[in-house]
Amino acid sequence: MLYTVECTYTDPTSEAEWNDFYTRVKLPALLSVDGFSTSQRFRALTPGCPAWLAIHTVRDAAVLTGAEYRLKGGGSFAQWQASIGDWRRGLYQCAEPAPAVSAEQILLLAARPIDFIDNEPGYRPWRLEAAGLDSAPEGRLAYVISPEQGPPARRDGGYLPVPAANRPALSPPGRRS
Repeated sequence: MLYTVECTYTDPTSEAEWNDFYTRVKLPALLSVDGFSTSQRFRALTPGCPAWLAIHTVRDAAVLTGAEYRLKGGGSFAQWQASIGDWRRGLYQCAEPAPAVSAEQILLLAARPIDFIDNEPGYRPWRLEAAGLDSAPEGRLAYVISPEQGPPARRDGGYLPVPAANRPALSPPGRRS
């Protein structure tokens, strides 16, 4: 199951500090919660969508209502809340964990199949079906593509986030993703 959080950070004067907090404090805290197995952040390349996306692989929806999540992850944005806009969360059924997206790749999220990618060998999308929270759109397709494939996808209505600060996907020590 994938848990997504999308938002736009609206204060350029504190955005670097917020990103540092998210990378050094928030993600490790989430990954220490029993039931979280992977987390990765992305920054959008296209306008008209939230600037930031975090994708977490979670065991099930109950992880997000548990005391450990509330203590370590949920609701720990008080200091930053006034600068967070366009915020939404989604919970999606997915057959496999979120793939790691390297700094040399792009994660393309689309509401419908992208024909030019679907016909390329090795570019099988992973399908996300809404399972709770805001979950808009109800269904998504996610592709991990090379930057050379990015511009045509943007013209086809895709949302192209790239890994934030070129950081690899994270998983807690001793856990398998």
